[in-house]
Amino acid sequence: MDSVLTLIAPQDGLSDRLLRQVRGALDGLGADSLAASWLAPGRAADIPFSLLAPCQAEAAARQSLNGLAVDLVAQPLANRRKTILLADMDSTIVDGETLDDLAAGLGLGAEVAALTAQAVAGQADFAASLRQRVALLRGTEIARLSALCQDIRYIPGAATLVATMRAHGAFTVLASGGFAQFTAHVAQALGFQSHFSNHLTVESGRLTGALDEPLLDGLAKCKILQKIAAQRQQPLSLCLAVGDGANDREMIGAAGLGVAFHGKPALTAVAPARIDYTDLHALLFIQGYKVADFVLSQ
Repeated sequence: MDSVLTLIAPQDGLSDRLLRQVRGALDGLGADSLAASWLAPGRAADIPFSLLAPCQAEAAARQSLNGLAVDLVAQPLANRRKTILLADMDSTIVDGETLDDLAAGLGLGAEVAALTAQAVAGQADFAASLRQRVALLRGTEIARLSALCQDIRYIPGAATLVATMRAHGAFTVLASGGFAQFTAHVAQALGFQSHFSNHLTVESGRLTGALDEPLLDGLAKCKILQKIAAQRQQPLSLCLAVGDGANDREMIGAAGLGVAFHGKPALTAVAPARIDYTDLHALLFIQGYKVADFVLSQ
């Protein structure tokens, strides 16, 4: 078998009957498949197959499932387990948008959130939108950012994703169009080995409303991925990139496994893989990790 279809659902969302149904759909298109094997009973399973392109297998499985809340990723078996993880932060690793949360505490929540929504949807230039939003923060005490770090909530599975990949030799990186105060905190909390982000300019303990240039945008994220892969002498085929917004398109397109995680339409339209229903444990399942392989903390 040269390919594999991974199915992931909320707990008890999968059954042997459902897996046989999906396998039958693949075989009906001419695939040669093996019986499904559980990665986590009732939650995630693999169906190895050959004689069918991964995109065909995924389409057949989606049609068979008829709208059920099941995530599907079909891919080659070779190089399935990745050696580099590059993850976006806001709404991917962190639950919510840190800039929006900061603005909300200043009474600017609605205005900034609207600008953020346009940017992540690809409806506005990311860099111009970020400069506009940061300008609204002029005069804010830098201490507010440190206080906000204590309220950051993580997407379920974030810590396990980082710890498990690190335990199996992968290099883990956080890359965000957000701010260094937040990425530093998140990277330390979850065990990312490196982090990249934008830097707010500060004078006398207050934000000036400006950012250090050049800004870290979608193209910069892609260049970070390429640079790290070259430094670690790893091909891009062994890289996993995950994000949710339009400014993640470049890195997700460059990675061997690019995943839109609960992504905006501008990203899901081009992402090779997507996770719509489940949490970040899905990124381990699609690499072939069984739940027994998970490492809960680094």
